[in-house]
Amino acid sequence: MPVKHQKAQGGEALDVRERILECASSLFYQRGVRAVGVDLVVEQAGVAKTSLYRHFRTKDDLIVAFLQREDVDFWTTWDGVAAAHADDPAGELAAQMRWIGARLARSNYRGCPQINVAAEFPEQDHPARQVARAHMQALRARLDIIARRLDVARPDVLAAQLALLVNGAFVSSDLLVTDDAIQILLASMQALLEAAHATK
Repeated sequence: MPVKHQKAQGGEALDVRERILECASSLFYQRGVRAVGVDLVVEQAGVAKTSLYRHFRTKDDLIVAFLQREDVDFWTTWDGVAAAHADDPAGELAAQMRWIGARLARSNYRGCPQINVAAEFPEQDHPARQVARAHMQALRARLDIIARRLDVARPDVLAAQLALLVNGAFVSSDLLVTDDAIQILLASMQALLEAAHATK
């Protein structure tokens, strides 16, 4: 009996943590992290403030957890696409651009969470900015892996150009007509690939 009781308590604690994080993530993404205080998170999540601080020592910890949660979602999709095109780097790159374009076209899309948060925290040593920077570096690294498999003269340059293309699309989504994002990304990607192969 005591073991079952401990499991129930642990499960309940996990549920509370997830409810807080789910609520905070939604508020942070919709309104910006600086505009959302812990009181609002507590109110919307329907928990006591002590419960929030039991799971997240500070608001910064909650912001970091939000970004890490977004990271998992983003890279899970990316890795699934990569696995489906293991022997076709050009096909993988096009497929990555397609799902990113579809993401930009979502009605509730408010930009890349990592870029948004980095813009709100100019302090280079802020933990949230560090998580955001790590996400950007991971994107560049993964694009570099694809670029090296494409057998171009300067894969590092192509990876940098592709990273700028993706990040530029993230911050320019409001300028795109809903149906434009995928086609613009694919066309821009193709132009970069042709230029990279031409300089080999």
